[in-house]
Amino acid sequence: MQIAPYVVSFIIFFNVILALAIIFLERRDASATWAWLMVLLFIPIAGFILYLIFGRRLSNKEIFTWDKKSRLGLLTAVQEQLRSIEDGSLKLQHPNLEEFEDLFYMHLKNNDALLTQDNAVEVFTDGEKKFHALLEDIHNAEDHIHLLYYIIRDDQLGQRMAEALIKKIEEGVQVRILYDDMGSRTLGKDFVKRIERAGGELEAFFPPLIPKLNLKINYRNHRKLAIIDGKIGYIGGFNIGDEYLGFNKRFGYWRDTHLRVEGGAVRNMQTRFILDWNHASRSDIYYDKRYYQSEPKGDVAMQIVSSGPDSEWEQIKHGYIKMILSAKKSVYIQTPYFIPDDSLLDAVRIASLSGVDVRVMIPKMPDHPFVYWATYSNVGELLKAGATIYIYQKGFLHAKTIVVDEKIASVGTANIDVRSFRLNFEVNAFLYQQGLAQHLSERFYEDIVDSTQLTLKLYRSRSKWIRFKESISRLLSPIL
Repeated sequence: MQIAPYVVSFIIFFNVILALAIIFLERRDASATWAWLMVLLFIPIAGFILYLIFGRRLSNKEIFTWDKKSRLGLLTAVQEQLRSIEDGSLKLQHPNLEEFEDLFYMHLKNNDALLTQDNAVEVFTDGEKKFHALLEDIHNAEDHIHLLYYIIRDDQLGQRMAEALIKKIEEGVQVRILYDDMGSRTLGKDFVKRIERAGGELEAFFPPLIPKLNLKINYRNHRKLAIIDGKIGYIGGFNIGDEYLGFNKRFGYWRDTHLRVEGGAVRNMQTRFILDWNHASRSDIYYDKRYYQSEPKGDVAMQIVSSGPDSEWEQIKHGYIKMILSAKKSVYIQTPYFIPDDSLLDAVRIASLSGVDVRVMIPKMPDHPFVYWATYSNVGELLKAGATIYIYQKGFLHAKTIVVDEKIASVGTANIDVRSFRLNFEVNAFLYQQGLAQHLSERFYEDIVDSTQLTLKLYRSRSKWIRFKESISRLLSPIL
């Protein structure tokens, strides 16, 4: 059966119009533009459908509305801290913090990320231990519980969380839950209604006009935050679901990194939650001192840094680059995806070529095939520069951790890929304390025992089929 000439002409015309829109109207970066043009060229009809699902940008109207949300008194504190750094009056609890003043100044000036120096931080790398601690803190909550998760599942862990939250609601504790509509697309109405009937509030982030038909793959809220009574905060990689306890047969043991925080940084986590809630909810949260009850608990200096398509700068990526370029001895990276843009890849490569001990750990198995083979291609580039690459074998590595010189670290939700840096809403803790950085380094060493090393010889001996998959995935990496 022949395709009528006018149909072919229409397809060509339609592709040209869409290509012009991508080039001139959306003002994407060059790599993403070329990737979408390639998709349109090789698969015209399907490429358009893929573009509708993956390629549409967040409208300026939505971004600007978000930016105008109240900053809950944050701006005044930021300006005061900026002035104290610029005039040299900021009191640093540890002299070695001066070494990283340019890093926390950058986050403060460009992301309103206040530096707090009075935090106690507990590190979790096992899901059972993390959720045991969180459920215990929920059990002890007296005023409010705020949860923000990309994924919430109505499975055994989800039910445990729901039961604990409903019990607290019945005791008079205020409960708010914000979940991403795409990440939590399997979350049924029964789960939501059950908590709402008890008196809790739930909101979905960027829901579709037609329920269960969400084509907004991009611009998802990938953040994971929990704030209890304004005093305790959780931040990191674990979502709420049985697979994060290692119950998924495909992935097996789930290796992640999460932090429990007490101290001034909880105020900044609370503000991040409220800003996100106010964007998604029909009822805004206004400033109330009951939401900001944190007390000094330790000596860890840290900043809570967020980024997303509503941000002028790719702030978390800039933080990663700044950290890596400051390295004198070592850079340890754990990430499920390693698909950096040229700027970040060059930073890691330059560090390795300069004699810095660069070590990158990725999982042995993909949860997204194209993403995995793009990752494999990029770590191959690092092998050529002298970096050491580990493949985690025990289960699935989902941690998003960077440690530099065993002095500073970052833990949070941002993967090393374009999606996290430009398309999704993320939040990371940047940590300025040697003891905590050394602890995270020790966990990296422990994970080496459960890993195999990918050598340059092994990489070069990969099959032609793997090389082909790498080539295709690398070309598509700007839009993965």
